[in-house]
Amino acid sequence: MISSCPICGNQVLTAELERHANSHFEDDEVQRDMELAQLAAVTELSTSVMDVPEPSTRPFPNGDSLSQGASSSIIRGSSPYGNALDEQISCLVGAQIRSEIQQIQGGVMNLLRSCLESEGSSSTSIISGYVDHHQSLSSEDKGWGCGWRNIQMLSSHLLRQRPETRQVLFGACGFVPDIPSLQRWLEIAWDKGFDTVGASHFDNKIYGVKKWIGTSECVTVLRSFGLRARIVDFDSTESSDLQSRSGKRVCGPMDKYLIKTNSFPTSSSGELSQEDAESMRGQQVLVDWVWNYFKSKCSDTLNNSRNVMISDKTPLYFQHHGHSRTIVGIQKQKGNRGSQDRYNLLVLDPGHRTADLERSLTIKKGWQKLVKRGVHTLRKPQYQLCYVDPGIANSEEMAELKTIDSILIRF
Repeated sequence: MISSCPICGNQVLTAELERHANSHFEDDEVQRDMELAQLAAVTELSTSVMDVPEPSTRPFPNGDSLSQGASSSIIRGSSPYGNALDEQISCLVGAQIRSEIQQIQGGVMNLLRSCLESEGSSSTSIISGYVDHHQSLSSEDKGWGCGWRNIQMLSSHLLRQRPETRQVLFGACGFVPDIPSLQRWLEIAWDKGFDTVGASHFDNKIYGVKKWIGTSECVTVLRSFGLRARIVDFDSTESSDLQSRSGKRVCGPMDKYLIKTNSFPTSSSGELSQEDAESMRGQQVLVDWVWNYFKSKCSDTLNNSRNVMISDKTPLYFQHHGHSRTIVGIQKQKGNRGSQDRYNLLVLDPGHRTADLERSLTIKKGWQKLVKRGVHTLRKPQYQLCYVDPGIANSEEMAELKTIDSILIRF
């Protein structure tokens, strides 16, 4: 027998009527799974990188509908890319999932600020205004996901602090996506023609792959939305594994935070081995750069205390061999009896549990071990930093941003 569905009016077999009617009330999770399945199928049809036209200034439209999670029909027809890539983008905007984090009451940066203020006037600290801590989870990404977690921490700052970024980042969804969604965004960036060298390194496939990523992949994702993401290399070797895969090194605005100096701290005997002297020089070059970076744009507001200032600069994606973290500020402690000032990088580590971080910051006990990294800990021969300049790139800049290069600072 044939019956009419009370929801859509379609004619279906009476025996199938109940199942058909219930299908109209599938929950959000089932619908999301269907959209992700559609996205996976479309990915197999994605166009070649060499055939992708130049992107527009803003590949995603503005609008409140997108901020609530756009449907695939909103973007269709407005993108300069091929139909398959259009479908990937529009489907991902609606299907991406918010990254789950443990909320810290008052915010991690407010707690950190309170701890730094409690240390007294002998130190001066400069910190970012807002960052969420994203920890690696043993059930998801322990051992390989630190790079993705740092992208999430940097993105949390951009979405909160920069309105122009919020309008374009991740399709203007207004939240930080989970790692699988970020992996899809990276594949889409490769399909748009960003970092073709890096794409070939991963065989143009990263979704569902448990591989380490670095600053190049962070920059690629952010640049694909028109953000002016930059990389700076600190390198004491002749050949660097951390250098951009394009092999291109340029001179540009990032070296303005560098102070050239030949003064080093000395031991009680006044002598240093050449190896120790070179190591200290490299350490000081890096921390001087970080200090001047955050100090160059401190907010001139009443929110600043005597010994803690808030910087408008983005946090720094901090990469070295084997691990990466997020630098959210820097502290300078006055030296005693004429000795040199001491610096501590202030970092959020994806490898630390958010609960442990919150507890130590709240009770102001043990937090230094989790957050502070003294200059003496910088023993690696190579480091990379990544940050984001203000504004959204125009169409001419977008073409230039496709090649991932970096500033090289030798020490």
